[in-house]
Amino acid sequence: MGETALALILCGLLLDGKTEVAHEYSAAGEDFSIRTDCETETTVYEVGLDKRSSIDSVHQAIFAAYLTDKSPAVVMIDTDGIEDRYELQVRKVAEALGVAYDVYDKDFLIRWQMTDYLRNYPAPEPSVRELSELAID
Repeated sequence: MGETALALILCGLLLDGKTEVAHEYSAAGEDFSIRTDCETETTVYEVGLDKRSSIDSVHQAIFAAYLTDKSPAVVMIDTDGIEDRYELQVRKVAEALGVAYDVYDKDFLIRWQMTDYLRNYPAPEPSVRELSELAID
């Protein structure tokens, strides 16, 4: 499962946010846009796997926060249970700049998605037979 799918699980099921929200800005007379990995009413999240490509996560979170006037946060998806050199760099830079930082285990996110139906649907109504078995004489 890739970064985008894991970000969808994290954002939709745990953070109650929206994914891939577009925000436009202008620079040097041209129009550009960015998309946030996850966004709630108060926070923009940059989500990254524990790989080199996540080194710019803090930058992206802070720029998105600037555009949205929300708080920045970085979430790393851990795939191997080890804080490697890239995760350490992202965490230390986030801490130094006061950017919220969190880590979620990849397998936890997958399990959370697989069991979502157990948390979000009401329990079935007991049958008449089940109710009669519970009746006290």
